[in-house]
Amino acid sequence: MKTLLNIIWLLFGGLWLALGYFLAGVVCCLLVVTIPWGVASFRIASYTLWPFGRMVVDKPGGNGVFTLLGNVIWLVVAGIWMAIGHVITAFAMAITIIGIPLAIANLKLIPVSLMPLGKQIVPSSRPFVTAYSHSRR
Repeated sequence: MKTLLNIIWLLFGGLWLALGYFLAGVVCCLLVVTIPWGVASFRIASYTLWPFGRMVVDKPGGNGVFTLLGNVIWLVVAGIWMAIGHVITAFAMAITIIGIPLAIANLKLIPVSLMPLGKQIVPSSRPFVTAYSHSRR
């Protein structure tokens, strides 16, 4: 089921989202100062290509002062706009019945698009698991 959902996701929006994040990563890596955001953009691009069956969790020990500062800068410069874009596209996808799982995947991308530094993407045994439900087990 995860594979089928991922293929549908890839065809109906995931590829374009991943290309957008990849382009943002390339632009960020052009300047030395913004390389951490570029690496985070590449990580989000990878997640965007194949989101079902994976989830975002905090890196162990990855929530220091520089991570927080970097996330605040990202939030102001790009994160809020990316999250708004995910909400709008999730709404558009949710209009059809077949698009509801795609809309859920789009909403699943919002936390990592808001605060990408100090996160990692890990496999999950369930397609719709979130970091919150994973930590509550």
